[in-house]
Amino acid sequence: MNAAAATLRAMDDTPPASPPSATASTGTGTSTEHEYLLEGHGPLASTGVLLIHGLTGTPNEMRLLAKGLNRAGCTVLAVQLAGHCGTQDDLVTTRWQDWVASARRGADRLMQHTGQPVITCGLSMGALLALALAIERPQQVAGVVALSTTFRYDGWSIPGYTRLAFLLPLFRALGIGRRSVFMEAPPYGIKDEALRERVVAQMHSGDSAAAGLPGNPWWSVIELRALSAYVRRNLGKVHAPCLVMHARHDDIAAAGNAQDIVRGVRNAPVELVLLDDSYHMITIDRDRRTVLARTVAFAESIAQTQHQQPGREGAAP
Repeated sequence: MNAAAATLRAMDDTPPASPPSATASTGTGTSTEHEYLLEGHGPLASTGVLLIHGLTGTPNEMRLLAKGLNRAGCTVLAVQLAGHCGTQDDLVTTRWQDWVASARRGADRLMQHTGQPVITCGLSMGALLALALAIERPQQVAGVVALSTTFRYDGWSIPGYTRLAFLLPLFRALGIGRRSVFMEAPPYGIKDEALRERVVAQMHSGDSAAAGLPGNPWWSVIELRALSAYVRRNLGKVHAPCLVMHARHDDIAAAGNAQDIVRGVRNAPVELVLLDDSYHMITIDRDRRTVLARTVAFAESIAQTQHQQPGREGAAP
């Protein structure tokens, strides 16, 4: 989701505190220049939190959460997903496996800094990737924070024609729709009206590196649906504690998406928090302080568990 990235640009143009060393390519044809690493401090310095943005979004959309976690002492890496922060053509040439590979690379990099299994924290589609890492690499993931999880676009603001999304793979097979997009529409995932007004101009500024793309390409939605199916099938393989936060009145992805995690994760504790004063972009909307406080408390609980289990330090993926 690009609304959060645009909002962050409107609210705060200061650069990340600790940008990563330059990395030109990930092997999937995607630069990682927009990632940022915030070094931790104090008792939580070895607690790494990997922040994963949503479809068409950017690392910038995780900035407020990153800064709050870092103030609490955590080491934070906001990863840049393959195909993002560029053009629509860049995005539609990537597959969901490329996005998982980006998250995997970020987890490896973060773990090099902390020497501990990490907490994966994703927003919207990023929540699916956070869960995918927990499925694939249980020894590397100490906890999962799933924010506004989007297995499907079924919120109250989503047009009815999107129910025909199951036809998109056929369109792609016929070469149809490469440049077509589902455009974002009001309220853009934001309940706070004043904040929403500030974001609209930024969303359409044309700077995809800062604000993301203004809509979801059809072909990328195909990949999101495939990622969603993979994660839902394998939720039983998640063994890390999960914190799931979702707006009760999410306009993009209904709260039933969060309930899917509660029902599907059977081998780990799951805490569900439903928020009453936000829409989809809970990291920047009216409940953002609650989201940060709950995430920090979750990180502290994971850190306490890790300190009680020193044998997990430096665990291999």
